Amino acid sequence: MIQFRDFNLKLLVLEELMYGPDPLLPVYDLSERLAGRGIGDPTSYVLEHGLHAQVLPESRAHFEALDIPAELLARVEELCFDAGAEIFRHCAPAWDGEDDLFDVRSLDDLVLLPNLREVTFVEDGVLAVADAAEVFAARGIETDLD
Repeated sequence: MIQFRDFNLKLLVLEELMYGPDPLLPVYDLSERLAGRGIGDPTSYVLEHGLHAQVLPESRAHFEALDIPAELLARVEELCFDAGAEIFRHCAPAWDGEDDLFDVRSLDDLVLLPNLREVTFVEDGVLAVADAAEVFAARGIETDLD
């Protein structure tokens, strides 16, 4: 099983593979999973139970255990560091994007993405790596940095 060091970078990879224009992995649907437990509205549920500032344990467990085969990782050519990523709604449905819950703090896992060629929302998204521009440039990855 391929291990990611940065859980949040793995989420962005899964965003591309699950919720992108051509999904390559089955979609994880938190609403559907919670409905199976009799919970109708994920946002209300997390707010009522004080879970709004964390990744829900069931979502974290699912995504941490999910093995992404190397052949799928090789198909990722583009990543978007947008705080509005769909996958975040399935992890923390009441997250407002105003804190660092989904900040990517390490780019060490880029080695797992041999065909990554472009990243967007680098300045305005969930990337918290000081030397990110240099890391991307060294790997020949285009960015939307000015």
